[in-house]
Amino acid sequence: MKKSILILYTGGTIGMAKTATGYQPTAGLLSKLMAEDRAFSHEDMPYYDIIEYTPLIDSSNMTLHHWNVLAKDIVKAYADYDGFIILHGTDTMAYTACALSFMVEGLNKPVILTGAQVALTEAHSDARENLISALLLASRYCFPEVAILFNHYLLRGNRAHKIDAIGYNAFLSPNYPPLAEVSSELLAHTHRFCKTDTRTLNLHKYKSVNLAHFHFFPGFPLNTLEALLNLPLRALLLQTYGSGNVPTEDKKLFSLVENAIARGVIIANYSQCLKGHVNMGSYATGQALQQIGVVSSQDMTPEAATVKLQFLCSLSDDPTWIRQHYGRNLRGELSD
Repeated sequence: MKKSILILYTGGTIGMAKTATGYQPTAGLLSKLMAEDRAFSHEDMPYYDIIEYTPLIDSSNMTLHHWNVLAKDIVKAYADYDGFIILHGTDTMAYTACALSFMVEGLNKPVILTGAQVALTEAHSDARENLISALLLASRYCFPEVAILFNHYLLRGNRAHKIDAIGYNAFLSPNYPPLAEVSSELLAHTHRFCKTDTRTLNLHKYKSVNLAHFHFFPGFPLNTLEALLNLPLRALLLQTYGSGNVPTEDKKLFSLVENAIARGVIIANYSQCLKGHVNMGSYATGQALQQIGVVSSQDMTPEAATVKLQFLCSLSDDPTWIRQHYGRNLRGELSD
């Protein structure tokens, strides 16, 4: 029996048309192109329906509101479809994949985000192959998680990071291997899938959170960090060196961070290195942060570190609860 897949089309390059002012999302174009292409009606392909959002957006304009709408629409249609595909611009695709993985608790059907670096209207587009691969994987494998399909690889959504602005190999999963590969055959690594979730399907919504990032670099001005911490922040992510290290010679840095934590600000540490993990016990510089209450992002991507903190702050106002859950593996976003 053929599976049924719901395609949620948010916008992005995949369905854009060339205009006098550059590529623009064009209403109805994607559905028309898919209907005209025999590959999408091949006997091996699943049935599909398309929901096209109005207006279509460039993913740089993606907001918490859009995340909430997408998650709500998946839950609303959950019983009627075997899987879901979200067509999305690449710029914020990894953020959206992370968000959905946290928002839809108890997920037991595949949700795949995909898109393109070149519009479907162009002869050298990667859109057709990405979309066909996503449809095939969503209909043949019942993996209970949110994933990104791009350039032959299916990646766990909350482990993916955009690494290339123009190349077809736009995404990397630095600390977790691919869930599946597409070549002359579909090769699924089923042992890498998240385990089936036995909880009831539950929707959590994102709320606006006063969250900021601070990127360390040699010679950084401490007064910039001080000004940032004087804002009414809920949370701050420190983008540190190596395995989670910061300069230790100026003790004012630690005093500023410690005072902010005492006021209830959640401060998390994630590495400027994509591969590897934050280990604040390795060096004295990292231990100093750990001792004053900074929490580790472990081996999460920058997108996952950010979106998970937003998620937890949306669920609770209790800093202690947020710190405890930030370090726990909730949806496969970090290694046990």
